[in-house]
Amino acid sequence: MDLTPLDVRYQEFKQGLRGYAVAEVREYLAQVADRLTALTEENESLRERIRTLESELSQAREGEADLKRAVVAAERIARDIKQQAEREAELIKREAESAREQTMQEIVAEMKRIRGDIEALRQERDLFVNQFRALLEGYLTSLDRYKRP
Repeated sequence: MDLTPLDVRYQEFKQGLRGYAVAEVREYLAQVADRLTALTEENESLRERIRTLESELSQAREGEADLKRAVVAAERIARDIKQQAEREAELIKREAESAREQTMQEIVAEMKRIRGDIEALRQERDLFVNQFRALLEGYLTSLDRYKRP
């Protein structure tokens, strides 16, 4: 049974022999009704405050969920960026390795060419020395012939 302040304020009691003082009962009921009114208003105010807080809590939870989704997205983006950077680093490494290999091949080819040139120059020098020696020996032989009469 719901009891309202008006129910308390206008409650009627039977009067009996040697009953309560009606004025005191009325005054007490008025005080109870006033207190009941205050409690009812406070209760309604608290209910409104609960609704407000529940609404704020709901919004906070939605914000938290949005924040969690943003964090997950940021982590995924960071992971993707890291993977892309690793792929690019691997590609750069392979390109550098390829360039180094090609440079080494060019250096080896140049060294072979230079060695060939050196060998050709040695052969030319040896040929020149042998021809010059033969020429000088020819001159010495000629000089020896003129010297022995």
